[in-house]
Amino acid sequence: MTDSLPPLDAAVLPGFRSDQLEGFRIGITSDRRSEDLIAAFQRRGADVTHAPTIRMTGVTDDSALDAETRAIIEAKPDVLLATTSYGVRRWFESADAAGLGDQLAAQLENTRILVRGPKARGAIRAAGLDDDGMSERETTTSLVDLVLRSPVMGQTVAVQLHGFTDPVQLARLTAAGATVLTAAPYRWTQHEDSARVLRLVDSICQSSIDAVTFTSAPAVDSLFTTAEAAGKLDALQAAFRENVVAAAVGPVTAAPLVQAGILPIVPDRFRMGALIRLLCEHLVETQIRRLAFEHGEIELRGRTVIVNNVKATLSPVSLALLRSLLDARGATVSRLELAGSVAETLDDHGVDVAISRLRQNLPHPHAISTVVKRGYRISTQLL
Repeated sequence: MTDSLPPLDAAVLPGFRSDQLEGFRIGITSDRRSEDLIAAFQRRGADVTHAPTIRMTGVTDDSALDAETRAIIEAKPDVLLATTSYGVRRWFESADAAGLGDQLAAQLENTRILVRGPKARGAIRAAGLDDDGMSERETTTSLVDLVLRSPVMGQTVAVQLHGFTDPVQLARLTAAGATVLTAAPYRWTQHEDSARVLRLVDSICQSSIDAVTFTSAPAVDSLFTTAEAAGKLDALQAAFRENVVAAAVGPVTAAPLVQAGILPIVPDRFRMGALIRLLCEHLVETQIRRLAFEHGEIELRGRTVIVNNVKATLSPVSLALLRSLLDARGATVSRLELAGSVAETLDDHGVDVAISRLRQNLPHPHAISTVVKRGYRISTQLL
């Protein structure tokens, strides 16, 4: 399932600055509503990579949905669980096209309707119906919790599915003695533009992207599936644990990340605006590295390094090396440690060459000192 995403009014988001995310790269994995996220981050100066991992589609053949609708009408369900606004609207549109709309609406007038969130409630009311309650946390688990507060033994529970079947929650209803019927007005499928997703996987593995946003659990699963098929799942998950921020809109979306040992940031309110605010604050507060050196100050923002107000953009290898040097706060970093910080394989000579390139890219090449036979360090005055 996914977490609720109501409309975003970026103009009212607090703390807006056009340079807030300058230097940072953010990956967007969503398809639907992606324009809002992309625009919000770009207005704050970020470089955005859009690689939708899944696509929401209506069922290609409505005959299956028509059969599900007829079964629900005939069963006269005691309870309907409505999970999404789009799903409710799509279901009634399909029922109308099949000549079943009036029968469905008439039957549901006598059904106890529970909704997952305010958007689903709005769609139910737009269909001329009313609901009997809303889940507390706007998740399918919470919605099932709500219906199970009362006995359902011997009752028929209809569930409007949200993109894919949630077997765990359906099993809970069945175990409680309910007969469960489902209607699936749309599906999530893997996005056909796999090349973009593979490029995102590579960027994550190289830690050349700073954060990736997720608005549905299937988007996470699809990214993992693509990485696994490319033989890069371990590297991708390691990057998320070490350098790349995973930002999930809610706990349902975060679940597959947590299961993989990745700790995502999740807003207190499961809203797109809250996700944007949280990620902006997190990047600015935790992902900007600053260090004074002998000739001024170095600031690393994403892949942009600023030395005494002069900016330069770094390659993935140079970026990884500079991160390691800055994190050492002026202490010496060995060639072996530096080699371990980059995605590609480097021997001692390769590290020396890469450091030389980094110096050439820096606005102040003397910011990095060589420690003979030991490694390299930022040229700070060590006490």
